[in-house]
Amino acid sequence: MSTDLGKMLGRIKDRQWALADIDWAAPGADRIRPDQRDGLQSFMSDVTWIEQVGSRAFAALARSATDPVLADIYRYFQAEEQRHANAELALMRRWGMVETGGVPTPNPSIRLAMKWLDRFADGLPLAVLATAIPMLEVALDGALLKFLVDEVDDPLCGQVFDKINNDESRHLAVGYHVLEVLGRQPRLQQFLDLGKTIFSPAALAVLPAGLPLMSKARDSVIAMGLDERQLYDALARFDLVGVRTPVVRRNPAYLGLKEYGKMVADRSHPYHRLGDALVWLTDRIPQAALPQPPSWISGLTAEPAVG
Repeated sequence: MSTDLGKMLGRIKDRQWALADIDWAAPGADRIRPDQRDGLQSFMSDVTWIEQVGSRAFAALARSATDPVLADIYRYFQAEEQRHANAELALMRRWGMVETGGVPTPNPSIRLAMKWLDRFADGLPLAVLATAIPMLEVALDGALLKFLVDEVDDPLCGQVFDKINNDESRHLAVGYHVLEVLGRQPRLQQFLDLGKTIFSPAALAVLPAGLPLMSKARDSVIAMGLDERQLYDALARFDLVGVRTPVVRRNPAYLGLKEYGKMVADRSHPYHRLGDALVWLTDRIPQAALPQPPSWISGLTAEPAVG
């Protein structure tokens, strides 16, 4: 599973792409079925903002990485997640789901998650974020985006997500490499990092920020027709990382997040009583009481700039 980070950085630089590389006026925009439009619009809006959240998380990882090559990789990943959000917004514009120059409104769960990241991400140990991101990307790429490409008949959707998935495959390769590195750390350091997170304001604040976001995203794609088993199987790939490379299981953050992913995927798990309650509560927060979107979301644009 180990990756030569220097060679990986070279591949990342060589395989950059831009929205201008895509013919956004190509035929096929009218192939969205009327019965899938509302669900697709809601899902695409959430995915667009979740990419922004991922971009902010990679920015935090770049700041905490002590290896300069890894830090440089994370900075590229930050830009790539932003580009993914821009491409997904461009698809929404193509399908008539947002007006030219407009952006979708983030739901309350995403607004809270953005505020949480802005406040706490830079202070989290690398071990926590570097473990959480591969789990989320396995779910997003292994189930949600694959389902989206299978369901949407617009050929351009497949072209866009082929580019996104190629980027994400490199994100996962680096993520798995870092999980192995983290697993080789001294046990005391691992538990100190985990304790620093558990006994911090960030852990308490994540309840209204992260839990409803995961529950809402899961239920929205299941409502669109994704088989729950596909999501469970996708998250099982994260479990396999520790099977194939046992040293990864020495990381307590990996063990905890692996089990959390299984709970989210399994709708019959009692966890969803808490998740549903938090979704219900956050959906009823008045708009005026929600935190203002942070300044770093200003990069969201569907304009096909080069580079």
